[in-house]
Amino acid sequence: MVRPVWSGALSLGLVTVPVELYPAVADHTIHFHQFERGTSDRIRNRKVNERTGDEVTRDEIVKGYDVGGGDHVLVEPDELDEIAPERSRRIDIEQFVELDEIDPWFYDRTYWLKPAKEDFAKAYGLLLQAMDRSEKAGVAKFVLRGKEYLCAVRAGEDVMVLNTLHFVADLRKPKDVMGGLPKLPKPRPKELDMALSLVDQMTAPWKPDDFRDEYSERVEDLIKAKKSGKEIAHEEEPEPSADVVDLFEALSRSVKNRKKPAKKKKADLSGLSKTDLDKLAREQGVKGRSKMTRAELEKALKAS
Repeated sequence: MVRPVWSGALSLGLVTVPVELYPAVADHTIHFHQFERGTSDRIRNRKVNERTGDEVTRDEIVKGYDVGGGDHVLVEPDELDEIAPERSRRIDIEQFVELDEIDPWFYDRTYWLKPAKEDFAKAYGLLLQAMDRSEKAGVAKFVLRGKEYLCAVRAGEDVMVLNTLHFVADLRKPKDVMGGLPKLPKPRPKELDMALSLVDQMTAPWKPDDFRDEYSERVEDLIKAKKSGKEIAHEEEPEPSADVVDLFEALSRSVKNRKKPAKKKKADLSGLSKTDLDKLAREQGVKGRSKMTRAELEKALKAS
């Protein structure tokens, strides 16, 4: 059971629902300790006073903002808490937006929002259903671990989803990062047609289970092999592909090397209830499903 990273209240107008925030993503990065080579001695990081060299405990540390010239403004943790007392325990929805209006560029982390107690399930369920049917997200701000976040609250699968969003000031524009971009020449029609053909042949339904972190798997295999004293087998590097100067030729070869998978026969939807069809429509991202009749849902699903 994962502990909530935040607890407070979700507010919409005069409706307030106590909620808890849980991380929806787990970090599977393999972490290593550091050792001095040739020994079994761990390397430790300590916070020390740079003038005296003495170690400083956490409760003796305050934050300092560099104002230039070697000067700093020192700020106590309590002072930071005092300037955002209300925001730190509330998620106030300020407006609703269409989900597709939020560019993926803005998305940061994903969390689950659950009612803090069973007593608040009715109000929570009402807001969840309203967001699901409207296909809109509530935009709000809240404070987590001393930082203010912009967020979007939306309906998930029987649970509210909170996505933290980047503020506009945090986003970099391409020209600010990479400088001037090269002028893009207009492609020849046959090259564009061939590129579109390649895209079409490589198009498949989104199945996230088909993708996995293969590098982490190789690291785990390396650790297991070293632990058991086995030799580590290294895969041979693939032979470099021949350089193709002509773009059209490269696209042509790519198209020929791809085999279009046979289309699966679509499931028979005629025996499904409206509730089942609505669930499928939500999974496939069918827009406007909340206002559709059963027949319209079936038609939309067959066309998707």
